[in-house]
Amino acid sequence: MEARAVLKTARISPRKVSIVLDLVRGKDLQTALAIVKHTPKAACEYLVKLLDSAAANAENNFNMDRNSLYVKECFVCPGPIIKRMRAVSKGRGHRILKRTSHITVVLAEKE
Repeated sequence: MEARAVLKTARISPRKVSIVLDLVRGKDLQTALAIVKHTPKAACEYLVKLLDSAAANAENNFNMDRNSLYVKECFVCPGPIIKRMRAVSKGRGHRILKRTSHITVVLAEKE
């Protein structure tokens, strides 16, 4: 049985999120939360909430034991890109791309 949590359209670049996801992939839930809480990256704020949400889904919806959960799968996909313009010389404008992410975390029980 698997429990998942998905965060859609997080205002952070997928590249920044994937660095932190690589740290927690395959770890048990307690270790993953400890790693994320003590890593100084912007994506960690999103991932702490997402891991807690997936753990709550596992407990309440599937009656899984929180102590036997591990991160089975976690990935990030690019979301919609917000496009803005920045004024530059000679009346021109350069495009600024504000990237967003769809983050998915899947927890499973160890046998």
